[in-house]
Amino acid sequence: MTAADIEEVWELERGLFPEDAWPLEMFRDELGQAATRRYWVAEDDGRIVAYCGMMCVLPIADVQTIAVLPEFEGRGVGSTLLRQLIDEARDRSAQDVLLEVRADNPRAQALYTRFGFEHIHTRRGYYPGGVDALVMRLELDGA
Repeated sequence: MTAADIEEVWELERGLFPEDAWPLEMFRDELGQAATRRYWVAEDDGRIVAYCGMMCVLPIADVQTIAVLPEFEGRGVGSTLLRQLIDEARDRSAQDVLLEVRADNPRAQALYTRFGFEHIHTRRGYYPGGVDALVMRLELDGA
């Protein structure tokens, strides 16, 4: 992701996460912290169809966001982005990758479980509307 992508990503963010979309300035702030952050976009015919990002403050890498347009779900885009996040965490020598996922999002939970993430904690009422967040962890061997 580059600064030129932020406006388009933000439009996707507001459409995909209307209740808890990040403010536009947060994307700018995140990109400005390259020492501890990394963000990617996935494109189809020049249009951004997915994005993701992580923060890594050793020994932990934390998935900040991962989003895929509904019409691109089931095509491996989310898996590719998650693989990229995990590879980056390993490259930065993280020992664990953490993330929060909505308790009412079984599709995302299944993706994370396929990659070896385990549910380690529940944050009650974390998301707008009182939806719980499942905290999941992937232990990186040989990091």
